[in-house]
Amino acid sequence: MKLYYGTTSPYVRKVVVAGIELGLDDQIERVNTLPWEPDTQYGNVNPVGKVPALITDDGQTIYDSPVIIDYFDSLHDGPKLIPAKGQERYEVLRIAALADGMMDAVILLFSELTRRPEELHWDFWDDRMRGTVARSLDALETDASSFDASQPDLGQITTACGVGWIEFRIETLGIDFREGHQTLSRWFDEFSERESMKNSMPVAH
Repeated sequence: MKLYYGTTSPYVRKVVVAGIELGLDDQIERVNTLPWEPDTQYGNVNPVGKVPALITDDGQTIYDSPVIIDYFDSLHDGPKLIPAKGQERYEVLRIAALADGMMDAVILLFSELTRRPEELHWDFWDDRMRGTVARSLDALETDASSFDASQPDLGQITTACGVGWIEFRIETLGIDFREGHQTLSRWFDEFSERESMKNSMPVAH
């Protein structure tokens, strides 16, 4: 399999963590991709222009991260990252969607702060994204009481990569996810001790 990835993307990190957790990492060739480069041809792989994207051994192209992880889950017979059915399945998917939405907001905020000239910054947009992140962190604080760092699933992986990215970009964002979120922080510190998390740390260029 061929994974188009970036070294700072939390969405990519989700896929890398999942691949390691499922014992698939040695089957995945990583292709470092810079989708923001003006002359990139990556849009021919993923028309949306976002990483990650996966080319399967059969030549099928799959994107984005939740779909890739669902595909990974189909390749093994062990415990699934996404439960097959019932209330447990939809709870995991709900938490993953919440953490994904938080990541969407925090990345939009980061892009506003780093890519748009300061004189063009829009306070309304900044406040809206910060509000989304704050509400999401409060909700994840509640959800974290049910997390088990020894039993990773899609919801926990997505949450860990999301709050990990906020901490990674704390100097730019000015958001400390740990403030007021003790349960989430304790769980994150424990989850971060997993080899999959240690071996997928974001790297800034």
